[in-house]
Amino acid sequence: MRDHLSKATQFFLIMIVIFSTITLLAQPKEKMTVEWIYSDAGQGVDDVPKFFWRADNKAILLDSRQPDESRTFELLDPKSGKRQPLVDAEKALASLADARGDDSTKTLAWPASFHFNGKHALYLMKGDIFLLDLATSSFQRLMETAAEEKSARFSPDGKKLAFIRENDIYVYNIADGTEQRLTDTGTETLLNGTVSWVYWEEIFGRQDLGYWWSNDSRSIAYLRTDESAVDLMHYVHFKPATPKVITQRYPKAGSENPDVHLGIINLGNSETTWLQLGDHEYEYICRVNWMPDNKRLSVQTMNRAQSELDLFWVDRESGVASHVMQESDYNGWVNINDDLHFIKNGKQYLWQSERDGYAHLYRFDADGKLKNQVTKGDWALRTSMSGPFWKRQSITSVDEKKGLIYFTSMKESSIERHLYRVKFDGSGMEKISKEKGTHRISFSPNGEYYFDTYSNITTLPSFSVHRKDGKRLHTIAAPRPELLADYDLQYPELMTIPAADGFPMPAEILKPRDFDPTKKYPVVYYIYAGPSAPTVFDAWRGSSIYFDNMLLDRGYLVVRFDHRSATAISKKLENLLNGMMSGPRELKDIVAGVKWLKSQPYIDGDRFGIWGWSGGGSFTLNAMTNSQEFKAGIAGAAVTDWHYYDTRWAEFGMKRPQDNPEGYEKTSFVKTAKNLHGRLMLIHGTYDDNVHPQNSWHFADELIKHNIMFDMMFYPMRKHSFSDRPARIHMYNTMLEFWQQWL
Repeated sequence: MRDHLSKATQFFLIMIVIFSTITLLAQPKEKMTVEWIYSDAGQGVDDVPKFFWRADNKAILLDSRQPDESRTFELLDPKSGKRQPLVDAEKALASLADARGDDSTKTLAWPASFHFNGKHALYLMKGDIFLLDLATSSFQRLMETAAEEKSARFSPDGKKLAFIRENDIYVYNIADGTEQRLTDTGTETLLNGTVSWVYWEEIFGRQDLGYWWSNDSRSIAYLRTDESAVDLMHYVHFKPATPKVITQRYPKAGSENPDVHLGIINLGNSETTWLQLGDHEYEYICRVNWMPDNKRLSVQTMNRAQSELDLFWVDRESGVASHVMQESDYNGWVNINDDLHFIKNGKQYLWQSERDGYAHLYRFDADGKLKNQVTKGDWALRTSMSGPFWKRQSITSVDEKKGLIYFTSMKESSIERHLYRVKFDGSGMEKISKEKGTHRISFSPNGEYYFDTYSNITTLPSFSVHRKDGKRLHTIAAPRPELLADYDLQYPELMTIPAADGFPMPAEILKPRDFDPTKKYPVVYYIYAGPSAPTVFDAWRGSSIYFDNMLLDRGYLVVRFDHRSATAISKKLENLLNGMMSGPRELKDIVAGVKWLKSQPYIDGDRFGIWGWSGGGSFTLNAMTNSQEFKAGIAGAAVTDWHYYDTRWAEFGMKRPQDNPEGYEKTSFVKTAKNLHGRLMLIHGTYDDNVHPQNSWHFADELIKHNIMFDMMFYPMRKHSFSDRPARIHMYNTMLEFWQQWL
């Protein structure tokens, strides 16, 4: 009897354990919140180490995965994988506190730049320049001036650094602490060595690249910019009591551009030699590079219509230029790229061109004579590194001894990025990276090793060291899915959606875990839609995947798809937008994609929402005023009329308003605002110096004129991309409320 009771008791206890386990497993996971997304924990989930390749082919790492108290610069040997501390962080921070006069900095931050040998790191703090000596773990404040120093860069020999102060160029000698002023003409509107807004944003990809050291550290080439004729924009701060007014020089489409010239200055005598182009006229100076012989520079210029890009070799001593070649596209525009690479000591060069309709590499003699097309096919080169989507640099390394070029492209798929190599003559092309998805590549200076930051749409980023043949040597930072274990995160399904003529538009759809195909779901569609600016990648999407999961939790499906001109597949597809950008041509594909989605039995076609930022905000307005497919939409920082955007970007596709008045008329959403269909929310920052608030003001005024109800959220003194967490948290929570109310 006792044995029987014992077995019953055991059975009872086992059942309790099973029940408890089932109950525990059945408990809901943590719900994603916007507050978590923009917390340190949320923002750090997909972190991988920052890195810098030293000249000796070892790398400096700063690993934000490590706790603050133990985080420091480390030295990585790519061959052995060994990591060792490079800086005594505690000592360095104490030294920085002395140099700054405060101890507010608690962890070592990534510097503005390292010198090539990794001896010094350069920081810009409190408007002054600080140097970290990595060997001694000590900081030095180089100057303490009322004027701000900016755009500081080391000379190639590491003995000096150049910087800009009050729009003039200075050089600082690190050994003796002396300064040399190279220019003395800087004013509010005359800029030496620093660039105007339109060059910073549109020409150099959000970099202040206004000067270039010669390889021998004896000269500096620089841009002198006169923007006195450029129109002024004004922004009114909300404080102090009488608000501060901020001005900005910004050239609107069809108006005067900054006047830019190239000078070459010798440090020995501080005299400028100006670029001599003879009777060649240009609107933009797009790229400047010193050539291997150090006696010449390469200079690229472009005309106002951006249909011609010219390459010159420029003599260092005289400034006289010789014309080498021209790229032209009179059915569209020429895209600027950074794939000019000199080989054979400057006797040949590699060059990216879209002359056959796709971005490919070509090899030329020094006189501009074509030797051969290196890559070819119905696919395109594409950068794999981070940065603005309009930056184009596919060459990652060149092995001159073996005649091999390493580059990244979309050959495998328009939604993937892979590493390839090919011989100079175009033969023997092979894919190096293996895993499906996106590989961000950075080679060591000698080309023997590379870092690969890899992810796909369901896999967090990893960071690894590879041999040049692709063999993985060491995983430095593996994905950390355990950081998301508390959330029932769902991942998108990659697919294609047919356009009206059957063109397969890359797409993704996000469904809940308990998706019921017999149920009808409302949809939120995210869009950007700019030319060669895809939104669909087989890559980890960071914070956006978390927010999309919050929409899932509220009962929505989330979709993305790219119309043909946004896919980046070819220049042929880009050029379809010539003269009519962000208008009816893209909308035709978008409406076809939306109608296909609405035809699916699980989608509620009466509850279809659309939203986007910047170009995506513009397309939200396009879709909601030129179609009746959407019940609600959110337009963030939208360009509402191309007259309000800058010369360089508006005019490459639209040309000048005076040359294409019909195109500007047909792509103005201010003109179509009266046709708004569905509930709209406008979002904008009042200090958006990229897409000016006047865009939303004008659109809103048109809605008011026609008694159309809408919602609007303006964020005081925020720029184009909200950088502060409070604004982002508030904005996304506002968006959630909007969808709940109107979709």
